[in-house]
Amino acid sequence: MKQKGFTLTTVLMLSTVIIFIVATVSTILIFDLKGSASLRASTTGFYSAEAGLNLRANSLREVFVGYNVPQGEPPTVNEPCVGLNQGTFDFRCQIYNLNGRRILTYVRPDPNNPRLITIPRGELYQGLSAQEYTYTVFSQAFNQESGMLEAHLELKLRSRLVPLFQFAAFYNKDLEILPGPNMLLSGPVHTNGNLYLDSNTHLSIQGQVTTARNLYRGRKNANICRSNSVSVSDPLNLRPVLPTCSTRTLITNDQLAEWNGMIQTNVDNLTVPDPGMLSPSANSIYWQRADLRLVYNFFSNAVEILDQNRQVMQSMNNIFRSNSTCSNAVRIRTFNNRRETQIPDTTTVPPAMNTNILGRQITLMDVDLRGLLTCLHQTNWLNTGKQLNDNSDGGLVFFFTVFGPNSDPLDSNGNGLPDEPSPFGVRLRNGESISASVAGAPKPLGVTIVSDQAVYIWGNFNGSLDPNWNQWIPAAILADSINVLSNNWSEGKDTLPLNSCDLSSRIASNTVIQAAFLAGTDVSGLVEGENGHDINIYNGGLENYPRFHEDWQGKTLVYRGSFISLNRPLKVRGFWASQCYWPPTRDWNYDTRFNNAANLPPLTPRFVYQKQELYLRHF
Repeated sequence: MKQKGFTLTTVLMLSTVIIFIVATVSTILIFDLKGSASLRASTTGFYSAEAGLNLRANSLREVFVGYNVPQGEPPTVNEPCVGLNQGTFDFRCQIYNLNGRRILTYVRPDPNNPRLITIPRGELYQGLSAQEYTYTVFSQAFNQESGMLEAHLELKLRSRLVPLFQFAAFYNKDLEILPGPNMLLSGPVHTNGNLYLDSNTHLSIQGQVTTARNLYRGRKNANICRSNSVSVSDPLNLRPVLPTCSTRTLITNDQLAEWNGMIQTNVDNLTVPDPGMLSPSANSIYWQRADLRLVYNFFSNAVEILDQNRQVMQSMNNIFRSNSTCSNAVRIRTFNNRRETQIPDTTTVPPAMNTNILGRQITLMDVDLRGLLTCLHQTNWLNTGKQLNDNSDGGLVFFFTVFGPNSDPLDSNGNGLPDEPSPFGVRLRNGESISASVAGAPKPLGVTIVSDQAVYIWGNFNGSLDPNWNQWIPAAILADSINVLSNNWSEGKDTLPLNSCDLSSRIASNTVIQAAFLAGTDVSGLVEGENGHDINIYNGGLENYPRFHEDWQGKTLVYRGSFISLNRPLKVRGFWASQCYWPPTRDWNYDTRFNNAANLPPLTPRFVYQKQELYLRHF
């Protein structure tokens, strides 16, 4: 009996122990499951709140991209986003619903906004001037089922507005710098595409070089790399990029270490203005804010001044007929352009491959810039009272265009090339000194000339060969493409036969242009990136950004400004290979006056990038 009782007692004790162990394990498992669920919820809440930060940060960037500055008042510090304490406009409390969470966000601006800074050495885009705005973004994630706060995050960021005209060259596409004669390019260089560097003699770049994709030593249109020197300066030295090569070579990050950050590849892609900004429409900041919208209407054969809605305000054919200065300020001329050709809609090869393509006659709205400024001054700016030294947007913004058959050609093939090139253009002449010819007339603070058509610059522009000339003002030309005609041009040269490339009567002379350029450029191989390699179609490179039409042998084009290309031309499509010209000696340089924000042209286009300063999680 005693043995049976002992056995029973042992069994009961073991059962109790087993039950206790099972209960303990179950309890642990329950707490583990609850902890895992809590951790998952907390993690989901954290990432949802982080998404809220990113959404608000991007909304701030979008305001800047639209050429505006965030406005409004944030909610006050005490109980933000409670009751009526919601803030206003771009800083207001805003709710997003993500992953079963209610994300509450708001923005607090720094009271010292904006600050003018120089981007420090060692950072991306070092040495450039920028307007810097500082913001703190708050984001809280609440579980929609329980209502519990799962994450409370804070992000301090700096939005930097960097003018595009502070680059020697800025491309939103592949950039090729492949000069024949020696070329010294001073100033920063950036491309959102690939960068190709090569030289027949010597290319020297003195400025930070950045590309959002790859850097190649050699050509894009052919698998060639010349051993002639291509150098980029670091803070201490001017170093050659891959001293010897025979074929196009990809430069790796390891090979760039010795430049101390002066050459960087695969950086973030920069968001740039849409090419539509040059269109005469409600979506164009330049059309909407222009001080003068001057249009040659081919259908009515009239030069008209339009309002923002494209309604005729004045017709220069009538109202200024009694004013000789005004009547001569704008004329209609034709120009035989050997590069712009008649190409069948389906053609995708350079016209040089087709001997039947011989050129195109272009109808030009020819603008005597100084005469136009004198006209505006003498007529009290069309009786509106505006002055030539108007300071809205930093100076004067002129939009010149042509309305006529095919002035806005279609791209039915979707290949970026217009079906039928625009037969129109705008020519600027008498622009050496951008001022009225009347004594005592106010001097413009700056001028930006915009056109959705091809622009032709005839003669000196905002500069002179006279060493004592001192009439420079901030200036820019934004156009579908940019052509340069020397001081030696004359109207008799406009009508050379289209089937002739005899340049004996088109001899250029030394010319000076001092203005930032923004225009479309052709695409080597017709395709951006590596898919365009070794297709023998060359866009002319940076050295042929301006299009030439004369024999420039032994003559010099002095250029001070900035080369910006955001896309291929939308209105013209003449390939570089079909041009008829001899290139000039290129005395080209970035205009260092643009380093001072006060010297930038009116409505200078810009890019925005954000720099994270502080990231906090509140527990």
